[in-house]
Amino acid sequence: MTDTRIAQLESEIATLQRLLEVNKTLNSALLSSTLRVEALLSYIMEAAAQITDSETASVLLWNHNLQELFFAATTSTNANARSLIGKPIPLDSIAGRIFSENRMIQVDEVQKDPRHYNKVDEELQFVTRSLLGVPMTSKDRVIGVLEVINKRSLPWTEQDHQYLLILAEEAAVAIEVAQLVVAVQKAYREVSELDKLKSDFIAIASHELRTPLGVILGYASFLQEGVADEENREHANKVMQSALQLRQIVENMVNLRYLKQNAVELQREQVTVSELLEDLRREMILLTEAKQHRLMIEFPEEDVTVNVDRTRIMMALTNTMNNAVRFTLPGGIIRVETRVRSGQEVWISITDTGIGIDKKELQRIFDEFYQVEDHMTRRHGGLGIGLSIARASVQAHQGRMWAESQGIGKGATFVMTLPLA
Repeated sequence: MTDTRIAQLESEIATLQRLLEVNKTLNSALLSSTLRVEALLSYIMEAAAQITDSETASVLLWNHNLQELFFAATTSTNANARSLIGKPIPLDSIAGRIFSENRMIQVDEVQKDPRHYNKVDEELQFVTRSLLGVPMTSKDRVIGVLEVINKRSLPWTEQDHQYLLILAEEAAVAIEVAQLVVAVQKAYREVSELDKLKSDFIAIASHELRTPLGVILGYASFLQEGVADEENREHANKVMQSALQLRQIVENMVNLRYLKQNAVELQREQVTVSELLEDLRREMILLTEAKQHRLMIEFPEEDVTVNVDRTRIMMALTNTMNNAVRFTLPGGIIRVETRVRSGQEVWISITDTGIGIDKKELQRIFDEFYQVEDHMTRRHGGLGIGLSIARASVQAHQGRMWAESQGIGKGATFVMTLPLA
């Protein structure tokens, strides 16, 4: 084997190693959380110029909205090169033909080619002597052009063609992925802004609703106590029921932020189960009386202590109780019971004599905004988030929550477990 052939093989091996290095670098960059399109393009162009032994390289991309091919990046060290970025180039130019005809074009004497767009050379005070360009395609769609300019020693070789096609393919994939990442990041920012707007709106709306609602509840309570006439008392009861229902809806709106909870957010304190049940009784007595329900709370014979965020656990208990009240007809019974299991956790169960739950729905009722009844025909109110918030709160305390029912018309039981302190 001659020395020339050995040198040629060594050069090809070095080039293949460089291509492998490019591939690894691009894969690593595409997995990075700080992906930047400009850095990827710069890296690809430098590799293209080095592998083909050219002075400089450029990437042109297609703007679908403007229907223009424009300069996206260049490796030129010319002081005016940055001014090229973003500028369109005619489709009857060499690069334009590469794009529109979706084929490689090689020009050894660019200055003699009528397709040459000499305004770029004039602006950069640069002379383009030779050019090799290939289309960048992604999913059978041409998205741009990768070109290398002024090969230091002509002619362009078959290896130059192959290697540039490989780099163009990798560049297209990298650009597509990078653009998708940018789009996702933009969408995420927009969602975050919308989420903040939603939270701000809910906070303002709930604040504005609470004041008149408090007045309505006060007057409704006054009417209930001061009216002797049975018919008017019934009217007052309906006002009270509706006002209490509206108050619960407002509270659920405020508590939307608790759909996602974790243990780090909890402000724990040691509380006895009896204290929690007494708080629950005080919170629910007005609503159950207005709904003509019989509330039965069985306090534990031997009290136990739990280490919980009192506000969050009370939210879980009241949300579950509100669910029981909503789906239990007037005159029904709601029973709260507790028992210690395995000496490690307490089970709190809330049982009602309401409409019951189809066994197929026992898991889905905890899904966010899920309603068992069709929203157009349902007879019971609610936003469909009370049980979701309740379970999220219990799970944040390393507890569990589930529902049991023998079926439609046979009532339901909701059980939540909490570790003992």
